[in-house]
Amino acid sequence: MIQFLKSFYIKLSAIFLVLLILMGISQILITRDASELFYRTADQTMNRQLAQNIATDFTDAVADSIDFASIKHMIHYMMVINPGIEIYMLDESGKVIAFFAESYKKLQTETVDLGPVRDFIADSQATPIFGDDPRHLGRKKVFSAAPLQIGKNIDGFLYVIIESEQFDIAAETVWESFAVKTLIRSLLVSILVTGIIGLIMFALLTRQLRRITVVVQDFEKGKLNERIPVKKNDEIGHLSASFNKLADTIVANMDELKKTDIFRRELVANISHDLRNPIAAIKGYLETLQLKNDSLDLKKRQEYLTTTLQISNMLEKLVEQLFELSKLEASQVKPQLEPFSVSDLLQDVIMKFKDLAEKKGIHLRAELPEKLPQAYADIGLIERALSNLIDNALRYTPENGEVNVTIKKGNQQIRVSVSDTGCGIREEELPFIFDRFYRVEKSRARATGGAGLGLAITEKILEIHKSTISVDSRVDEGSTFAFDLRTWQPA
Repeated sequence: MIQFLKSFYIKLSAIFLVLLILMGISQILITRDASELFYRTADQTMNRQLAQNIATDFTDAVADSIDFASIKHMIHYMMVINPGIEIYMLDESGKVIAFFAESYKKLQTETVDLGPVRDFIADSQATPIFGDDPRHLGRKKVFSAAPLQIGKNIDGFLYVIIESEQFDIAAETVWESFAVKTLIRSLLVSILVTGIIGLIMFALLTRQLRRITVVVQDFEKGKLNERIPVKKNDEIGHLSASFNKLADTIVANMDELKKTDIFRRELVANISHDLRNPIAAIKGYLETLQLKNDSLDLKKRQEYLTTTLQISNMLEKLVEQLFELSKLEASQVKPQLEPFSVSDLLQDVIMKFKDLAEKKGIHLRAELPEKLPQAYADIGLIERALSNLIDNALRYTPENGEVNVTIKKGNQQIRVSVSDTGCGIREEELPFIFDRFYRVEKSRARATGGAGLGLAITEKILEIHKSTISVDSRVDEGSTFAFDLRTWQPA
C-alpha cells in the first residue's frame, strides 16, 4: 500500500486534483469579481440620472436654506421605493452638509473626494466610476451625482450612493449562502467529471511507464532478454527504444567480455605452454652442459649450444610477435603511408625466403606483371604481412611442393595472392585460422617453431590499412591467401 502511494501515477494524480481544486476556486473568485463589476456597471448606468432627478425635486427645498422637514418627507418615499440608496448633500469642497440613510450609523469621514464626482458629471458614458463611502472609511462604491445649488452661496452636489449599507448587509448574506453552494457544486462537478477523465487519461499515459519499470526491474534481476515494446513515436517511445538499444549494447558487451575472458584464459594457457617448452629445453641443455662439462667432446658441446641458440631464437621471435600483436590490437601502430613498388618489395621478400625454400625442396615463385602501378601503404608493415604469409605457406608445404606469389592489377587496387600446395585447411577450421595461437596442425607447428601468431598479425596489419584478407583452401590441395592494396593516385 505504501509503495502504491509512492507511485508516479498517485503523485501525478494528486498534483492534478490539487490544481483542479485551485482552478475551481480561482474560477469562482474570478466569476464573483466579474459578476460584481458587471452588476455595479449596470446599476450605475441604469441609475445615472437618479441624482439629477432627485436634485430637481430638491431645488425648492434648498433654494434659500435647507428645509429638512420637506426633504425628509420626499426622501422617505424615495427610500421606500428604493431602500438601497444613501443620499448626501455636499458643498463645493466636498464636505457633507446633510445625509439621509435608513441606518443612523455615524459618518466616519465628513468629506467626499470630488474628483470622481466631477468625472461622473462630465462623462456620462464612462462606467463604472467609484466614489467615497462616508460611512466606511476607505471603501469605494458606485454612485450617481448631480450639481445642486444650496442656498444662494453654495454650489454643491447631490451625491447618491446606489449600494447602501443595507444593500451590503443583504448582499453579504446572500453571497455567503450562494458562494458555499456554488463552490461545493463546482468542485463536485470538476472532480467527478474532469477529475475522473483526467485520472483515466493519466492511467493510460503512465501505463507505458509502468511497463518500462517492470522491464527495467526484470533486466536488473538478470532477465537480459527482456525488451520494451515500442508502439508510439513519442517521448516515451523514444525512451523505450533508447533502453532497448542500451540493453542490446550491454548484452553485446557482456558477451564480448565473456569471449574476452575465455580468450584471456586460452591466451595465458597457450603462452604458458609455448614459453614453458623452450625454456625447459634451454634449461635441460644448459644443465647437461654443466653436468657433463668434462665428458662432452667439442662436437657434442657445439651441437648442444647450437640447439640452445635455435630455441632461444624461436623464443625471442615468439616474444617479438606477442609485442607486435598487442601493439596492433591496441591501435598503437599508425601506418606511414607512402607510394612504393610492390614488385620490388616482393622480390626482396622472395630473396629472404629463397634459401629456406631450397633447403626444404620447395619451389618458390613470383608472378610479376609489367607496368604495375605503385601501391600506397606502409611498406614496412606490408613486408611483414607478406613475410608472414610466405613463411606460413613454406611451413605447411611438403617437399617438392610449390609456393606461388601473384600480383594482379585491379580497379584502383592491387591484389596480392600467396598460394601453396600444402596440406590445406578443413572447412570447419577456416573461421578460426586468424585467431591468436590457433594452429591447423598443432604438433607439426610446434615442431617447426610456429606459434600461431603470424596470420593474426597479418590480419591486423591489413585492418589498419582498411583492407581484408581472404582465404580459399582445400584439404590436401593447398591454400590461397589474398588481400588488396590501394594504388597511388598522384594529385
